[in-house]
Amino acid sequence: MTKNMIDTRVPQIIILYWIIKIASTTLGETGADMFSMTFKFGYATTIMIFMATFLLFLGIKLSLKRYEPLTYWLTFTATAIVGTAISDFIDRTLGLGYAVGSLVLVSLLGIVLYFWHRIDGTLSVEKIYKTSSELYYWIAFLIANTLGTAAGDFLADDLEIGFMQSATLISIVLLTLVVLNYYTKISKIFLFWLAFVLTRPFGATFGDLLTKPLDHGGLDLGTIGASTFFAVVLVLALILEINYEKINHYRKKVMKR
Repeated sequence: MTKNMIDTRVPQIIILYWIIKIASTTLGETGADMFSMTFKFGYATTIMIFMATFLLFLGIKLSLKRYEPLTYWLTFTATAIVGTAISDFIDRTLGLGYAVGSLVLVSLLGIVLYFWHRIDGTLSVEKIYKTSSELYYWIAFLIANTLGTAAGDFLADDLEIGFMQSATLISIVLLTLVVLNYYTKISKIFLFWLAFVLTRPFGATFGDLLTKPLDHGGLDLGTIGASTFFAVVLVLALILEINYEKINHYRKKVMKR
């Protein structure tokens, strides 16, 4: 790992990043539903709890001024949970619907990315060195996670595509983005943001597939069981990331023998 990557405040975008990201965003869907519906906290209370949690972890993350996996992914998971709750609040409490909510969130994300690019001259998500850049980074992530939830629910509910079909459709689009990333000259930053937003509705629809009742097209596994499962997946993936350099070094030694 180069000195620049060691000094940056955010992780490298490798396959392990996407595995953890999908586990985190799916946990965000099932976790938000668990608190807001299963535990009957409601959307507003769930938003307040996890917005406070996000701000607490963000404060710790910013003070570190470096990348530390556990703090980073705790902060990220908080954005996934609060993003789900905000999306549901916009749709169900305010009654704006997922389509209008998605348009509002797309506009907000565009505004944040515009000002971020205007200040830094780039939207790189692998080389974040300044506190101001990291603030834009996390605000964009929070909005993108909220947008992803709204988009996923729009596909599954408003368009009545269903959870399984929506997850399958998004998977095909994500695989297409992977091909475009490796075999075209399309901006990798542009493709990243498309993939980032789309992995969120994949997590949302997959989470709904696991937790919703059978008569609503789900598998009826419950929010507590599904949240526990993805929390375990997230912990195991984090352990793998924390030990990634050691594992990679050992793999190279074995290959040289």
